[in-house]
Amino acid sequence: MKLIHENPYRIAGILSNATERELQRQQSKIKKFAKIGREADSELDFNFLNPVSRSEENVNKAFSNIEQNGDKVSNSLFWFIKSNPFDETALNYLINGDKEKALEIWEKVTNGKEITAKNFSCFNNIGTLKLLGSNQSEIADGISLKFKLLDSDSFADFVHSVADQTYSIDNKKQAEKLVDTLLSQLNGKYTLASTAKLFSGCNSETKKYISKKFTEKPIHNLEARIESAKSRRKQDKFKAYDFGLKLFVDSKEDLASIKSMLGASDLKFKMIADNLAKEIMQCGIDYFQAWKDSKDPSNEGLKLLKYADSIAIGSQTKDRIRENIEGMEEWAQSAPIKEDLEYITNKLSNFQNQSDTISNAKSLVSGCKYKLQSIRGVLGSDDELYLGISSAVVGNALGMLIEVVNEAQSGLEYNRSKLLLLPGVVSDAVEVINMLDALDMNYETRRRFNDNKSTIKGMNTQLETVRRQMRSASSSSYSSSSSSSSSSGGCYIATMAYGDYDHPQVLELRKFRDEFLDKFYLGKQFIKFYYKYSPKLVEKLENKQSINNAIRRSLDQFVKLIKKKK
Repeated sequence: MKLIHENPYRIAGILSNATERELQRQQSKIKKFAKIGREADSELDFNFLNPVSRSEENVNKAFSNIEQNGDKVSNSLFWFIKSNPFDETALNYLINGDKEKALEIWEKVTNGKEITAKNFSCFNNIGTLKLLGSNQSEIADGISLKFKLLDSDSFADFVHSVADQTYSIDNKKQAEKLVDTLLSQLNGKYTLASTAKLFSGCNSETKKYISKKFTEKPIHNLEARIESAKSRRKQDKFKAYDFGLKLFVDSKEDLASIKSMLGASDLKFKMIADNLAKEIMQCGIDYFQAWKDSKDPSNEGLKLLKYADSIAIGSQTKDRIRENIEGMEEWAQSAPIKEDLEYITNKLSNFQNQSDTISNAKSLVSGCKYKLQSIRGVLGSDDELYLGISSAVVGNALGMLIEVVNEAQSGLEYNRSKLLLLPGVVSDAVEVINMLDALDMNYETRRRFNDNKSTIKGMNTQLETVRRQMRSASSSSYSSSSSSSSSSGGCYIATMAYGDYDHPQVLELRKFRDEFLDKFYLGKQFIKFYYKYSPKLVEKLENKQSINNAIRRSLDQFVKLIKKKK
């Protein structure tokens, strides 16, 4: 314990019952050493303890802390005194580093013995030594010995051996002070339950004080959490489930500690448990009320109500909780559109994690279409809830379409092969736009939808015109046998693989087409076949990097071959 390792009497280098003359002599000695830049040693440093520091600040503080009688008594309970031959022998063993032998001597005169004017110092000393123990059992023994001394008639002998005869002894206050000191020394080393066990050897009055000390902090924690949850719930009822769940989880340990210390029948425990249950219940109710018009919140609400029921003690609190459970369960069973709402809500939730593709947008719309029709049949086409969820489906699908179309257009100036895929993307987007157009929407969503519908359909019309022109040009090009017409087309697959229409390898392949293949009949047939089917193949392989890499490697080898033939 720190209070033993850094005890003022240890820093002073004296026993607790040293005379005033010995104390003054030791103080003078330490100061003389300090003047020449050295720290004085003491045989009471005890090498089994941490090294002692006798800096000027520590020394001044140590002597200051043993000036008053009350401080002398408190610090003596955590140090050693010498009042009989047993103490003298045992302390000599300690000075020589033999802690076990010293313990053996003091145990002989304390085990099963009553405390008397002749052996009170032995009880104090063995208690101090056991407080330095490495396990909980030894520390518990040390605490028990200290309180046994304090409760005895000979405690007055102990007090007057270290303080003036005029010092007034208040056993109750001294016991409370000892508890406070021990708890501060043990803080953070053990759990609350383990710490409580260390004081099991104390009298009932001391245990009651310890119970009060142990419950002050958890009660304060619970009261603070309840107030925090209440404040946050009032500010945002839509998040009341999260607040209630956190309150329940965070409060378990503190509530269990209070129950273990006070007992389930204690009035203070019942009050704090009911207050906790009421707040958790109210979080469940407020969450349910906030969300019931837009989704089914009964599962979350019922979970909190059942948590509250498991905590509540008072009959009135329990009755109110169970009434709300019954009402919420009845609503959940009778909600006519519950399953449809859950289905669409889950669809929208999963949709957020999906990649941006036309097929995913189409799947959302087709999956929700009939569920929306069912909800509309129950609520009506003008119902705010229905329009809200239908608009959510439209908004999410439309947002993904816009992302896909924008991506298909981006970087066309750097990657001309993307131009081959754009018409197909826009055409597919128009198909989903037509599906969305049949759904109901609120005013804002309809306005946004119409703006984007006009844009995408306009793009599709322009691209259709271009495609017709390209098909016409391609047909006329390969119905003719002239090499000039065949050279007007692009190498779709090669452009896709190299990512650039004017890449040196692509230019080499076009040169091979125009100067070699187009010179004989079978070559012309191959070119015609290639330009008929390669655009569709490019659409399928555009984003498959591994395949494109393989095509590029093959084309590289082919280009090397045709260069050698020249």
